Amino acid sequence: MDTTVSIPPAADSPARPRRGWRPERCGRIALVLQGGGALGAYQAGVYQALHEAGIEPDWLAGVSIGAINSAIIAGNPPERRLERLRTFWERITDRTVWLYTPDGDAFRRARNIASSWMTMAMGQPGFFSPLVPGPWFSPTGAKNATSYYDSEPLRETLLELVDFDLINQRASRFSVGAVNVLSGNFVYFDNSKLVIQPEHVMASGALPPALPMVKIGTDHFWDGGIVSNTPLQHLLEHDDCVNTLVFQVDLFSARGVLPRDIQDVMGRQKDIMYSSRTRYTTDIYRKLQTWKMRLHQALSKVADADLTDEERRLKQQLADLPEITILHLIYQQKAYEGHAKDYEFSSTSMREHWQSGYEDTRRTLLRKNWLTMPPDGTGIVVHDVHREDHA
Repeated sequence: MDTTVSIPPAADSPARPRRGWRPERCGRIALVLQGGGALGAYQAGVYQALHEAGIEPDWLAGVSIGAINSAIIAGNPPERRLERLRTFWERITDRTVWLYTPDGDAFRRARNIASSWMTMAMGQPGFFSPLVPGPWFSPTGAKNATSYYDSEPLRETLLELVDFDLINQRASRFSVGAVNVLSGNFVYFDNSKLVIQPEHVMASGALPPALPMVKIGTDHFWDGGIVSNTPLQHLLEHDDCVNTLVFQVDLFSARGVLPRDIQDVMGRQKDIMYSSRTRYTTDIYRKLQTWKMRLHQALSKVADADLTDEERRLKQQLADLPEITILHLIYQQKAYEGHAKDYEFSSTSMREHWQSGYEDTRRTLLRKNWLTMPPDGTGIVVHDVHREDHA
C-alpha cells in the first residue's frame, strides 16, 4: 500500500489569537498560492508549518488548486484548518495505484505514470468525474460537449469543508482569479467586493478542456492559470500603504535543466508556461516602487506653494509607501516526476508534496532576518531559500 511517506503531525501548541504573530511594523501577512493541480499538497504543507509557528494569514489569494486551498483555510477557524486540509487531500487521493512499489526511480516513475492514467480514465474522488458520453460523442451545444469531466463532486466537497459564511464575514481577505471565457479578461473574485460562493472557487480551477466552464451571473469562467498562474500582482497593485509579509508559494519552477527526451520537453514546457514569471513581477514592482520614491524626493524639493493641488495630494500619497517582504517558496520537482506531475494524484505523491512544503517552510522560517520588514524607503525585498542556498 502507499505508506512510504507520512504527513507530519501537527505540533501541539497553546491556543493563539486569530491575528497570530507578525513582524514589527507589519500590518498584514498574505499567503499567495499558485495553481498546479496535484502539486497543491505542497501548499498544505507550507500552511501547516506557518500554523505551527503561529503565523496566520490576513489575506489569502489563490488560483486554481491554490484557490481551493485558500478557500479551505479562509473558510475555517484556525483550529480546524489543518484538519480540513487533510480531509480534502486524503479524499481526492484515496485510490490505491499499486499494492507494492519496488525501490528505485524507474519503478516510481512507472507507478506515477499508471496513477496519471487512472486519473484520466476515472477522475478523482471528491474532485471530478468523467462525463459519459464525453465531448467527442456529444452534439454541439450539449452540456457534455465542452469538457471531459464533471466538477460537481468538487462543489459538494467545498460545501462540506468550507464555511462560506465565514469567508463572507471578512475576518480574512480572500481573492481568487479566473478568466472570462468571452472577453478573455482576467478577473478577481474578492470578498471585499462581493459575496463568495462555491462557484467562484470552482471557476478559478476550471482548467479547460478537462473541466467545464463555470457560469456566474451571465458570464462564464475558466481557470485563472490560463492568463496568470499567481495572484501576486493582484496583491501588489493595492496601494493601501500597509506593510506586508508575503508568502508566495509556486508549484512550477521557472528555472530548470536542459531537456534530454520528449518527456522532459513536455515537463519543462509546462514549468515555463505556468511559472508565471513571479520574479519578473516582483522586479517590475520593485522598479515601480523605486520610481515612486524618486518622484516623492523630487516633489519634496519644491515649495508647497509652487505645487498644484493634485501634486500636493500625490506628494502626500507617496510619503507613506508600504514596505513589502516576499518569501518565495517553489516546489522542487523530484527526479522521477514526469510532465503529468500536476495530475498524478497518488496518495504517496500527495504526502511527499505535503512533506516538501512543510520542510521548505520550516527552513525558511529559520532565517529570522528574513521575517522582518525592510527599512523605510527600501520598498520590496524578495527571499528564496532554494535560490540563495545555491547561489
